[in-house]
Amino acid sequence: MQEKGSELTVALNTHVVILGAGFIGLSFSAAFADAGWRVTLADPDSQRRAAAEAGIGVQRQAIQLAGLGQQKDGDIIVVGSPDSALGTADLVLECGPEVLEIKQAIFVDLFAKTGENTILTTASSAIPMSRIVPEVRDQTRCLVAHPMNPPAVLRIIELCPAPGTAPGSMERAAAMFSGAGFATALLGHEIEGFILNRLQGAVLREAYRLVNEGVAEPNDIDKAMRLGLGPRWALAGPFETAELNTPGGITAHAERMGPAYRRMGEARGETVDWSDPLISRVSDAREVARSGATIADRARWRSRAVARLVALRDELLGNANA
Repeated sequence: MQEKGSELTVALNTHVVILGAGFIGLSFSAAFADAGWRVTLADPDSQRRAAAEAGIGVQRQAIQLAGLGQQKDGDIIVVGSPDSALGTADLVLECGPEVLEIKQAIFVDLFAKTGENTILTTASSAIPMSRIVPEVRDQTRCLVAHPMNPPAVLRIIELCPAPGTAPGSMERAAAMFSGAGFATALLGHEIEGFILNRLQGAVLREAYRLVNEGVAEPNDIDKAMRLGLGPRWALAGPFETAELNTPGGITAHAERMGPAYRRMGEARGETVDWSDPLISRVSDAREVARSGATIADRARWRSRAVARLVALRDELLGNANA
């Protein structure tokens, strides 16, 4: 890692130690190696180690199919124990079982065997770092790096700090993951489920409610998502979707649809408060994200992009589920 002013850059041959040769660990190994990193993949299970080369090959094929390949040919070494590699690691990415006690034991071991500048991360889906490393004074270089599955091709990483995580550790982690080809979403503070599972959970909770209330059958709900919301959300998040759907953007959408969403939320026992400052904050963020393009410009782009995406989706599915 090299620092230039306020910008951090990641050199080739940076060393990542990945703990766990399951699907997530294999996927990360392929992505980091493709970006030119030295990768040490460690797993105590001999059968997983034996299958690692083939599994990484599958992930490499997916990277190329997705057009994400950097082809910088980093090395991957598969080992039973990471001990000899931890002392030179710039980044450790724990991809072990989603069991609190196992993760706690792993991090105790990492504290003893890594240098003070090594960033320690877990790919946990739901366990916050403060439960894995309870002492705030020990959390300085620790954070959650939660991927979207499969991370080899869905290149978004949520970086979630513990209360004691140093800002510099977040910056360095973001630089390293960015250097390996991942977009990063930085959380301001710790929350269970992070961003992805919070959003996914909200959709699933409502989907189950709709089935339970007899509003719709499961396959019809999946169809509504797959043929309706899904293609739009593949191109634009919920805020940009709202902005593009309403002449006048975020503010006009909140005025028009806010009362209905408030009623729907309150009917579920949820507090819904789209305050004026909150709406302004979202509107300002969207203005920055558009980088000078108008809402009309983006809406025209989305129309064309959705058409192309639908054509590709139907080609992939063979129209079997339409």
